[in-house]
Amino acid sequence: MERVLVVNAGSSSLKLRLLGPDDDVLADREVERWDGDPGHADIAEFVRGLDAVDAVGHRVVHGGSRFTAATVLDDDVVAAVEDLVPLAPLHQPRALAGIRATATLLPGVPAVACFDTAFHVTLPPAAQTYALPAEWNRRFGLRRFGFHGLSHAWTARRAAELLSRPLSEVRLVSAHLGAGASLCAVAGGRSVATTMGFTPLEGLVMATRSGDVDPGLLLWLQQQADVTVEDLADGLERRSGLAGLSGTSGDMRDVLAGVDAGDPDARLAYDVWLYRLRAGVAAMAAAMGGIDALAFTGGIGEHVARARADACAGLAFLGLAVDDAANATTTADGVIGGAVVVVTAREDLQVATEVRAVLR
Repeated sequence: MERVLVVNAGSSSLKLRLLGPDDDVLADREVERWDGDPGHADIAEFVRGLDAVDAVGHRVVHGGSRFTAATVLDDDVVAAVEDLVPLAPLHQPRALAGIRATATLLPGVPAVACFDTAFHVTLPPAAQTYALPAEWNRRFGLRRFGFHGLSHAWTARRAAELLSRPLSEVRLVSAHLGAGASLCAVAGGRSVATTMGFTPLEGLVMATRSGDVDPGLLLWLQQQADVTVEDLADGLERRSGLAGLSGTSGDMRDVLAGVDAGDPDARLAYDVWLYRLRAGVAAMAAAMGGIDALAFTGGIGEHVARARADACAGLAFLGLAVDDAANATTTADGVIGGAVVVVTAREDLQVATEVRAVLR
């Protein structure tokens, strides 16, 4: 598998990258605002400019209980991925759009689905089990799956390299902070705790997603305030988080502009985001019995030095602190404190690695 085309369809963006045999980038394109491309125009334009593609790897957010490793795509697998759309409504349809586009544009080229949930199959029972009626858990397959696994897997590997330590000996918290956000406790190279759960809605405050909310509050909204299931789903997925609190788009740049302009709603949104982030990092450390390093990745984690500094300002009790000069100038792989690093998100490298392993 010399040339692997990686298709990374996010909740709002599309990243296309062709990697060569040594993982060198032969071509790439990013569509920041991607609508799912029903006519395949964005992907077709990119594919037509490529000399050859030997395999395609797709990032798929939810693999459910069935898919615990990268899997060669066929009609049955695509149907199973489609069945999981209700569990990841912002992501799964876009992954399916990418899968269908490349199947049309590159007939006969083997394609592999690489699942964000697969990295978290190592979660111990206590970390993956909801305290719901056991019969519900068994009947409906309810459990905490975790997400951003491709990102967390790469971040852990790269962070250990930056710190010149064997991954097997590092207790690391990987902080994937972007429009979607999650934390992962990686001990000995394995996921042992994470903030997202049955869906990518649980956990940290995100751009438009709420993160953790008291389930009793949601019941109250349905029973006492006549909020429909449809309105509840839309509100939690698309109108909450930083956007819902601040009245902005939810982009951290817009939120911080509001903070600097003295907007109290933006200030509260940012403070809530920080509060949940710090609490989450502490919880991940507790799951490992301590922490050796914190790695920031994702759009915010890589590019918003202010957010990194503010997060670590509340985590000194864990031995985490940033060097102000290093933090201010680092936007790529680098150490910004004794135990704090920034890692460029390279889900494409993780996908290509998994594709080659499956097809070989």
